[in-house]
Amino acid sequence: MSRHLTPLPESRALTAVSADGSRVHVEVYGPEGAPAVVLAHGWTCSIAFWAEQIRSLAADHRVIAYDQRGHGRSPAPGPGGYSTTALADDLEAVLAATLGPGERAVLAGHSMGGMTIMAAAGRPGLRQHAAAALLCSTGPSRLTAEATVVPLKPGALRSRLTAAVLGAKAPLGPVNAVSKKVLKYATMGPGAAPDRVEACARIVHACPRGARHGWSQVLAGLDLEPGVRELRLPVAVLVGTADRLTPAVHSRAMAEALPHCTGLVELPGMGHMTPVEAPEAVTAQIRELTLTYLGVKETEEVEA
Repeated sequence: MSRHLTPLPESRALTAVSADGSRVHVEVYGPEGAPAVVLAHGWTCSIAFWAEQIRSLAADHRVIAYDQRGHGRSPAPGPGGYSTTALADDLEAVLAATLGPGERAVLAGHSMGGMTIMAAAGRPGLRQHAAAALLCSTGPSRLTAEATVVPLKPGALRSRLTAAVLGAKAPLGPVNAVSKKVLKYATMGPGAAPDRVEACARIVHACPRGARHGWSQVLAGLDLEPGVRELRLPVAVLVGTADRLTPAVHSRAMAEALPHCTGLVELPGMGHMTPVEAPEAVTAQIRELTLTYLGVKETEEVEA
């Protein structure tokens, strides 16, 4: 069985209440008092998407992971509950529920999770609690225009077809050989291992159809360019060179626009699901940020 499909470490569950009353499911892993890391997953995913990062980081970090509204164990919102404002509200609620006054954490967001961080760039909660951030396989705007899931030349037709494919209301159906092949083509690199394709398929297919469609409409019209320029904290950017959903053009532009970009990492041959496809590389980026911006020492000095 894939290591990604095995149970996660023991955790402490809690609920954060967002500005509109929506309840957000949160899991906290690792020792109390350890340096804090907050993980925000992407569209159609859940806390389980971060399994490898949680297993590695929870040994010496307090890892806070949450299900975006409508995903995992966070209920679907009411009418009008899908928006970038809601993403920012939910992140602020999670930070307030898990971090003490003035306590700071490294934030890591994959895909829509990265967009969540951009959406919250000007929020007091983020400015109070975020020491640094990782924007992983994400983009701030023009998502359907730049995506290469539909194998056509760039233009209006490709953008319309991409929006139609990603915004389809039809159920994804069971996880089988055909659905895994489709998922791998759209979201993962050509060399993705079968067990990692399986893990991603099970997570994505578990996403409720209503949430998948609701968030697809938000992503189709996304414009968070101002949020990129307003992220006035150290930010690392990571992307796979075979990413069809948020190609590297987004990450390169963000690296140029960010006020304090600490570096751009491009992973050869990796697709959109980098935390699953290249877990060690993603975890290493998070560890580097905690080491640098939370003052985490690799070895503690011992007085004689």
